[in-house]
Amino acid sequence: MKKRKILSSAGILSLAGLTLVACGNQNNNNTNSDNAKKASKFPSSMPAKKAKKGGTVKWAIETNSPFTGIFASELAFSKTDIDLALPGNEKLFDIDDNYRINNKGPATLKIDRQNKTVTIEIKKGVKWSDSKQVTAKDMEFAYEILANKATKSQRYTSQLNFIKGMKEYHEGKAKTISGLSMPDGKNGRILTIQYSELKPGMYNSGNGYFTEGAEPYHYLKNVPFSKLESSDKIRKNPLFFGPYRVEKIVRGQSVTWIPNKYYWRGQPKLDKIICQVVNTNSASQSIKSHKFDVANVINDQWNQVKNTKGTTFIANIPLAYRYIAFRVGKWDAKTGKNVMNPKSKMNNKALRQAIAYAMNIEDVNKKYNNGLTFQIPTLIVAQYGDYFDKNVKGFSYNLKKANEILDKAGYKKKGKWRVQPNGKPLKIKFLVQQGNETQEPIYQNYLQQWHKIGLDISLYSGRLVEFNSYADKVQHDAPGIDMFTGGWSLTSVSSEPSPAYYYSEGAPFNFSRFVTPENTKLLNAIDSQKSFNHQYRVKQFHKWQKYMLDQAYVIPTTNEYTITAVNSKLTGYSVKPSDSNDLWFKVAYAK
Repeated sequence: MKKRKILSSAGILSLAGLTLVACGNQNNNNTNSDNAKKASKFPSSMPAKKAKKGGTVKWAIETNSPFTGIFASELAFSKTDIDLALPGNEKLFDIDDNYRINNKGPATLKIDRQNKTVTIEIKKGVKWSDSKQVTAKDMEFAYEILANKATKSQRYTSQLNFIKGMKEYHEGKAKTISGLSMPDGKNGRILTIQYSELKPGMYNSGNGYFTEGAEPYHYLKNVPFSKLESSDKIRKNPLFFGPYRVEKIVRGQSVTWIPNKYYWRGQPKLDKIICQVVNTNSASQSIKSHKFDVANVINDQWNQVKNTKGTTFIANIPLAYRYIAFRVGKWDAKTGKNVMNPKSKMNNKALRQAIAYAMNIEDVNKKYNNGLTFQIPTLIVAQYGDYFDKNVKGFSYNLKKANEILDKAGYKKKGKWRVQPNGKPLKIKFLVQQGNETQEPIYQNYLQQWHKIGLDISLYSGRLVEFNSYADKVQHDAPGIDMFTGGWSLTSVSSEPSPAYYYSEGAPFNFSRFVTPENTKLLNAIDSQKSFNHQYRVKQFHKWQKYMLDQAYVIPTTNEYTITAVNSKLTGYSVKPSDSNDLWFKVAYAK
């Protein structure tokens, strides 16, 4: 949902009860407003203090499912897995607070617009945790993992096809990727990438046109691509070039990290980092009892933890959003494209718009999330500055308008429920993942709102679905699903503003599977040569947001303040983008 799995989600009170509009905690509005104001004033990093060596930090990873443990960036799908790997999984590039790549990290980046090349050079001394220097071949190997169909990577998108020879390799027509060259040989430190054309987003992290990781070829070369994801070398004993290395993994439950003595920036301060899975319903008690040194606050539990002693709260609004999407097609693995089904029951704009207008999102946020979660109007978040179109107002709660839209489109009532314009029954199945204790009432509320406008929408399988099962169903287009919740932690997947990574014809992450000529045209314009002109690109972003609002294949719902509870004895912990790549190198106990 955070490019935090990478999917995430949040949506009846008892039918005998009043709706949220009527029963929302009106007397808590001032408290909610105060909570949001307080969160907005929290610092984004711990106070800078002199650090001492030693100590163990326990980090809570809040999830209601065991982690899958895919510790390779090119294959990982879950934000939980991505978070668990952070103490060791450093990216090639450091970034500034606007997510723009700089040359302070493990590698430097050179973009040559005239020759249409990107050159990445690993710094000398950047070593894997087994002491081997990271090489050009390690960088190339990451592309082979992404593009080889045997790995079934969800992260291969059509954006990579701008690399010469990439498409041919992906389709099995070539044994190597011709556009990747290593001027100093495989054991050198330079990788040059030849493109058919360069893109304006290439200066930003998460752009999708080149990967920001490497994989240890010397360690993984004998593992068949088809067995890589399940290999012990990925699941149990992964190698990284970050500040810490894996000491122990308890499958699905915890990962213990100890210092990587070959780390290129120097020796990290902590003796150990223990990343431990904790159920979201237990998060508040874990914070109050100081069971963990770092833990995210669940927003509906904020009032339970806000007065905890010995804890410093830091916060930000993450580069993330939640959504509801409508299934209108399928993924064709052979062609690497989304294929839309024009006869899909959800392929009617009026139906999708009506569902959106019937959602009382603001009332839900007030009642359940202490005012720390807020509705968003578009699929481009406000943190993207002028790319965000502030004139797009989104879908506000309006049952009258929802009914009018359905009436006009021919969705007539036949008894309690509406039928399709062709007169056939309309039953809609809605996939929702499990969450904390408020997840069920939130989505039962939305079901109740949709029932009010005569839509027979019910939960897929009659209940909320465990996250790993949910993710598998979304990824593989499980039959019988008409709409589903989702969410993106953009910093985990693609922090560059271009929405092509998520919504293009060639994007596996386009889980709605919608494909239209106009969408393709607008996405191409956003990433065109003309868009090296910032103002032109801004206009294209605004056009796309208006188009997506009108079409409503994906309904943006919420973002939130993310509050992290940190042991006050720690220094170096931060949620600033510029601190993200070497975060765990900086974290230490203060003297």
